[in-house]
Amino acid sequence: MHRLLARQIRQSTDESGQVDLTKLCELVGAAYEEGDRDRRRTDRAMKLMIEELEQTHKRAEQDLLRAREFLDSIIENIPIAVFAKDAKDSRYVLLNRAGEEYYGMPREAMLGKTPQQIFPDHIARVVNEQDRRVVDSGAPMFLEGHLLEVGVKGRDRLVNSRKLLVRDGSGAPQYLVGVIEDVTERITNEARISHLAHHDALTDLPNRSAFNAVLGERLERAQEAATSFAVLSLDLDRFKEVNDVFGHPVGDLLMRAAADRLAEEADGAFVARIGGDEFMILMPDDISRDDVLALAERLVETIGQELEVDDYLSHVGLSVGIAFYPDDGVNAATLLANADSALYRAKREGRGRVRFFESEMDQELRDRRLLQHDLRLALEQNQFLVYFQPQARVDGEVIGFEALLRWNHPTRGFVPPDQFIPLAEENGLIVQIGEWVLREACREAASWPRPLQVAVNLSPIQFQAGDLERSIHQILLETGLTPTRLEVEITEGVLIGDFTRALNLLRRLKALGIRIAMDDFGTGYSSLSYLQSFPFDKIKIDRSFISNLEATPQSAEIVRAVLSLAHALRIPVIAEGVETEAQRAFLAREACEEMQGYLVGRPALIERYLDLVGVTVERRLYA
Repeated sequence: MHRLLARQIRQSTDESGQVDLTKLCELVGAAYEEGDRDRRRTDRAMKLMIEELEQTHKRAEQDLLRAREFLDSIIENIPIAVFAKDAKDSRYVLLNRAGEEYYGMPREAMLGKTPQQIFPDHIARVVNEQDRRVVDSGAPMFLEGHLLEVGVKGRDRLVNSRKLLVRDGSGAPQYLVGVIEDVTERITNEARISHLAHHDALTDLPNRSAFNAVLGERLERAQEAATSFAVLSLDLDRFKEVNDVFGHPVGDLLMRAAADRLAEEADGAFVARIGGDEFMILMPDDISRDDVLALAERLVETIGQELEVDDYLSHVGLSVGIAFYPDDGVNAATLLANADSALYRAKREGRGRVRFFESEMDQELRDRRLLQHDLRLALEQNQFLVYFQPQARVDGEVIGFEALLRWNHPTRGFVPPDQFIPLAEENGLIVQIGEWVLREACREAASWPRPLQVAVNLSPIQFQAGDLERSIHQILLETGLTPTRLEVEITEGVLIGDFTRALNLLRRLKALGIRIAMDDFGTGYSSLSYLQSFPFDKIKIDRSFISNLEATPQSAEIVRAVLSLAHALRIPVIAEGVETEAQRAFLAREACEEMQGYLVGRPALIERYLDLVGVTVERRLYA
């Protein structure tokens, strides 16, 4: 300040040393004005700074408020119960909405209160003990999947709960913060998934996986304790027919009813459904053969009784095969295979039976598997033959032949068709074999001088697999056989199952000019309804009725009824298995148009019937 005044005096002094007071006053005034302006600028700057600081502070407070509101909103809306307590006395200081729902009371009823003021004494005591443990140790507490008895949702609910200690700035205990997550549904679902992994979804019986595990444990225990036990292999008889006739929903109901009966009658034995209509039973240790047989026969009897489901009465049966450890096998694979061998014998002998494993059954099963293997080689090595059996009018005029498959095994000789054809259907080889038979039959028939018809049997498997229409059409083109000379014979098994698909395929075959005959008429469930659904060109009366014509009046009446029905529908009828003149005479009296059987001719290579097909003679009454 003094330096400024000295500078102003020097500026006001002239050369003579005199001070110009007027000029000095002007300089001093100007300086004061400048200083005043600086002060005002400074004041404004300070004011702006203060205002900016105030705005920054306000924004910080707003941000803090928003952060608190955000955190409060998160805690409030998080779907698990969250609480906080004062670490000193476990007094509740925070509770979110999920906590209110969990405890079944408003937070106002809990905040500021201790567990003793809220919960029953025995629960409050446990809560306080847990709180003190966390405060004293400083370590978090985790409880997984425990049953909690507190609150509206506490009863029978499983929860995961966690508590941890929050300290203040000096490190002293300040708050206990906890969460309670209801995991009842999750644990229940996990348990259900685990249950489904080891149980059959339809019957709720243990499944194959569970059975194998229990069998493994039983084998270990039996080996250590030198005990024995029995394994039962069970199969429902005629169950497929129920599915085919009534549909799978009724079949499912029947399966559950059968499973319930097995479980009820098994006397606590381990019962499992291992797939389809197959069951397995593990019997207790050291059970006697007589007791096992008694149980098995009781199961056959109870399943053999009619089962009523949704107003449907279904009569199914049960076959049982039994194998014992260690006599019939010392490992799971052998034991189960031998039980299955006994089951196979029971079913082959007429079903509804119980059979113990016997050593020759093992050989029989091995022979069956070997035959399946040889069946594949037979097709590759041209071991199959086509035999032809004449078909004639009742007056004896031969009108065609049925092509029949035969297998001349290199070591076994001729294998009966009823042995190898079911095997071919099981492994799907019947599709290739059936196509081969059809091609050979059409090729042979196309070479005959006489335009006789040829009939070929088709398996239901051929309708289900492959492109049958394309295959037949191609074979007719290759061989040059007129389609009207080909007759395909089907059983009702072709129509059972996917009826609409099979019916459409039959119509397309008929559109090619092929004739369609229903074989084994009268032996199944729904032959009459099928006649109404499809215009068959011929009905074949099963040989079982013809062979009993002279023995049982019922067979004669059945044949009369079939012929009467066919005549009303204007469908020609051919009778199979005609072996005697008396049978032929009966059919002639009843106006049956055609016949087939030993009386007309036996199945043989076509060389035996060259004269009938026109090679040597035009016509023959009987071969």
